[in-house]
Amino acid sequence: MSSPAPQRRWQAACPNCGGPVEFASAASASAVCSYCRSTLLREGEALRRIGQVGEVFEDYSPLQLGASGRYAGAAFTVVGRLQLGDEDARWNEWHLLFDGGAPGGRSAWLSEDNGAFVMAFDAPLPEAAPPPEQLKPGSQQLLAGQAWQVASKVQATLFAAQGELPRPPEAERSFWVVDLRNAQNEVATLDYSQPAAPQWSLGRPVRLEELALSGLREVQASSLGSRSLPCPSCGAALEPRLENSRSIVCGQCQAVVDISQGAGADLAFYAQSVGSEALPQIPLGSSGELPLETGGQRIAWQVLGYLERCDLPESADDEQTFWREYLLYNRLEGFAFLVDTQEGWSLVRPLTGAPKPAAGGGVSWQGKTFRKRWTYTAKITHVLGEFYWRLRREERALVSDYECGRALLSREQTGQEITWSLGRQMDAGEVQRAFKLQGPAAALQRDAGSLSDSGNTLRNIVVGLFLIALLFAMLRSCDGDDCQDYRDNFGESSAEYQQCKRNSSGSGVRTGSGGGSYGGYNSGGGGHK
Repeated sequence: MSSPAPQRRWQAACPNCGGPVEFASAASASAVCSYCRSTLLREGEALRRIGQVGEVFEDYSPLQLGASGRYAGAAFTVVGRLQLGDEDARWNEWHLLFDGGAPGGRSAWLSEDNGAFVMAFDAPLPEAAPPPEQLKPGSQQLLAGQAWQVASKVQATLFAAQGELPRPPEAERSFWVVDLRNAQNEVATLDYSQPAAPQWSLGRPVRLEELALSGLREVQASSLGSRSLPCPSCGAALEPRLENSRSIVCGQCQAVVDISQGAGADLAFYAQSVGSEALPQIPLGSSGELPLETGGQRIAWQVLGYLERCDLPESADDEQTFWREYLLYNRLEGFAFLVDTQEGWSLVRPLTGAPKPAAGGGVSWQGKTFRKRWTYTAKITHVLGEFYWRLRREERALVSDYECGRALLSREQTGQEITWSLGRQMDAGEVQRAFKLQGPAAALQRDAGSLSDSGNTLRNIVVGLFLIALLFAMLRSCDGDDCQDYRDNFGESSAEYQQCKRNSSGSGVRTGSGGGSYGGYNSGGGGHK
């Protein structure tokens, strides 16, 4: 692919250090000096220093200034970068400069969004922007002639900036950023960094591979391996695989360490119990190829993190359900979750958009109606590996699961953020082949038939559960271990087996509404500019 045609450039000396500062667009209002990090405002043919931004924290992103690509037939170059964050996550927004006649204007933003990417264009808002205090996560809002769902509301801070920007960056000042999503798979952002004139932008998801990118940053494995931090609990070395991981679990004492502040900072952590949890069936660091859609292109994923989660039953009569989630990473695709529940395996990713309500309490997404199966509160019980968001002890989320055949939808709300995830059910054999797992296939085959097949299927399952419970009751007096099936399928140290042992005096039949999250847990957001 040929590189984009060079723009007409304008160059001046930084008034603070004298270093050269170059503008590729006459429309750009400001730039950040690459030598002294001064924020420079362009005033005609002169530059005026108006402040200084912090140093950019280099992370796992493959993008960098000077990279180029194509979108909707137009060539672009990455000319600027903003690095923002809140107390839970940090993300990048890359400023792109298009050749003449580009869609949506001469510039755009390539932003990170829950581990994926969004191409967003600044746009005028026909009406006055609502004040941020009126926007509540989960509420519906009519803006720019469309219905939106408020997905998140965070107090963001601009930590650093690079290169050429359409507006002067204001560092180290917090402001509201509100993301809204719709059923057209779009995300809109209200940026209140300038409260008198909030900025409105519209974006759609993109895959980096589809942008025909060149000039990407090469991440050196040696630089990652040399970033070693001492565990604040036991002193063992912590060596993150990703440069901007927010949390990492010590391999020796299994303490969960907040490494968001980097080397030299006091590392906060919390301890986890050791020895009562089963090892992941897919080892951390493993690689495997899985398509996001059935029959789609196979994508190489690496396992970076592992979570064990459970639901919180509403009453003492409800059986607790446990499940596992593997955080997968691909350099160009971002992140996905491989979810292992008692009902089988699924591969899910967060959505850019949000489904719209449908009749009967369900939701509609891309022409399909998903019926709600259950709503429950989920809690993290154990983690291993590293994660791109900051983990909190026993963090809880309100989860609603939906299904349409083998397609799955999940809605999770944690604090001021709502995340929708879309996934597909998988056979255990597909997981085993993808990661080349050894041992009996029965260890992975926990699949159960969908409850949505038909009324007869549901009735048969209910009858079957009743007969199984009756059989267990009849054999209780002569069977030394009522939980042998859990031990065989999940292992003696698994949460399922331990829970069964604790409840061995009960019926063993679950009456609650849970069943294991379809969606991957996610607390790391990403605003859009």
